[in-house]
Order: sequence, then C-alpha cells, then structure tokens
Amino acid sequence: MNIISQTLSAIDTSPKATNQTEFASLTGATAAAGLRAVEDVKGPGFGEVMAEMAGGVVSRLNQAEYVSMKAVQGEANTREVVDALMTAEQSLNTAIAIRDKIVTAYLEVTRMQI
Repeated sequence: MNIISQTLSAIDTSPKATNQTEFASLTGATAAAGLRAVEDVKGPGFGEVMAEMAGGVVSRLNQAEYVSMKAVQGEANTREVVDALMTAEQSLNTAIAIRDKIVTAYLEVTRMQI
C-alpha cells in the first residue's frame, strides 16, 4: 500500500498537471517507490533454497542408511527402518521431480528464438 499512497500523493489533480515536466516527475516518483519496494524484499535466493533442499535430501538419505545399519546390528526396530526409508524415498522423489521441472524449463528457454 505504501507505493500506491506515494504515487497517489504525487499526482497533481489540477488542470495544469498535463505538461511533460510534471509527468516526468510523477513517473520518476513512481519508479523510485517501486525500486524501494523491490529493495525491501529480503530472503534467500533461488540457489540458496535449492542448496538447502539438496542438503535436506542428502541428510534424509544418510539417516535412512544409518537406521538400516542399526537394524542390521539389532539396535533398531523394523518400524524405525521403514519410517526412515519412506521419508528418504519421498524426499528423493520430490528432488527428482523438481530437477526434471528445472531441466524442462531450461530446455524450453534454450529453444526460444530471440
């Protein structure tokens, strides 16, 4: 709402507000407000999100392997092994689906004519 209120406050409703100088100042004020709004957005980037997701998948696979080895040694029950393996499988399937979507999007972008 802040951008809209700044833009509306910059609009001069009098009849003389039709010359190019006032239009240019209005456009500049709107662009500056939009730029500030983009700069205010904080958060992780796409690469950081993908790296975090990949790290989570790897840790779930390692956990499933660890629980499986504990079961072989007789220190974990079957329920724990099944839960760990199902979680790892679900994470791996999700990662593969996301990878496939990224590859498909990349291939479509490379086929675009400029």
